[in-house]
Amino acid sequence: MAVYALGDRGPAVRQIAHLLRNLGLLASPDGPDEPADVFDEALDRAVRAFQQDRGLLVDGIVGPHTYRRLDEARWQLGDRVLTYRSGQPLAGDDVLALQRRVLELGFDVGRVDGVFGAQTERAVREFQRNIGVPDDGTCGPATLRALRRLNPLVSGGAPNTLRTEARIREAGPQLAGKVVVIDPADHAWGGTLGAAQVRAADDAVLDLARRVEGRLVPLGVQAHLTRGAEPTGTARGGRRAGGNEGFAESDRAAFANRVRADLTVTLHIDDSSHPEASGVATYFYGIEGHGAWSAAGERFAGLVQREIVARTDLLDLRTHPKTWDVLRRTTMPAVRIDLGYITNPSDAARLADPAFRDVVAEAITVAVQRFYLSPETDARTGMMSLGQLREALERLDR
Repeated sequence: MAVYALGDRGPAVRQIAHLLRNLGLLASPDGPDEPADVFDEALDRAVRAFQQDRGLLVDGIVGPHTYRRLDEARWQLGDRVLTYRSGQPLAGDDVLALQRRVLELGFDVGRVDGVFGAQTERAVREFQRNIGVPDDGTCGPATLRALRRLNPLVSGGAPNTLRTEARIREAGPQLAGKVVVIDPADHAWGGTLGAAQVRAADDAVLDLARRVEGRLVPLGVQAHLTRGAEPTGTARGGRRAGGNEGFAESDRAAFANRVRADLTVTLHIDDSSHPEASGVATYFYGIEGHGAWSAAGERFAGLVQREIVARTDLLDLRTHPKTWDVLRRTTMPAVRIDLGYITNPSDAARLADPAFRDVVAEAITVAVQRFYLSPETDARTGMMSLGQLREALERLDR
């Protein structure tokens, strides 16, 4: 679809304004009349408020991601029949409400993400069997009536957190046999980036991905890269700098799900129209205030962020919840690391240094191991080297 921003006008802008009015984010001075077809400052503020609330990039631009989330937000539980569609799952606030309700009744929906996937269907079927309605996995009138009639057994996302923690404990501390997807994101032309900066960012994240892979494989990890000429023969994507669009975020998430990854690490370099912007941030799946949160993703993001900050002089921009597809649509703990700004001369110089990328690769590898260590065997942030990591693993084997 087209991209809409401040100053644009037309029927699509009117539709965007209509959706935001229905969500209570945009007032109309004309009462119940149809909103105007001009993307004015009031609409810009409403779009930014929506993006902030939904864990999207807050830029005031309505592109495919923001418009899709606007469309999802218009659905309330009961507006439509919800069912599993392989390949094109239903998504929306109604699915999010269904997942929260079924979870509160004690059934495992997997991640509360607003996407009606296979795990949500299994949870609905199990709920239906328990209440004596046909277990077709579809949330129709009878299932809705039962959901509204029953009182919750638990509240919040605690059951999902406990289940995830149990699975991590059962997986054990050893990395051997675990599957990690390393996702070097490609960077888009235009905006603040020129061709040389795109190539520099792409080359840096691809080289870093290979360095992480080179450290994980000797530890017994099955490491998959989502693009690049990697020796493991995993999925390849194109580089925008070479004129190839590469994998979309949803495709990369689907790849991680398909190989049944235990963890996914997306590597990205940020950019800004302000050259003084700098630092490292790590993102995990979550929507504040909507009951959708990956506690395991948050913990993994914290480990990654602290290891990188402890070993480098990058400014600490902390960890944050986001709903980007690469975080939302992966079924395992996933993080995206924004490793500096290619538009900042100091950050760009660091990223161009192979020795710096080596330090970051070691930080990420140690964070992956620390994710599986118990507090009794874990080390302090920034204190464990790869040699010490191997020694710790050998001690665990004895």
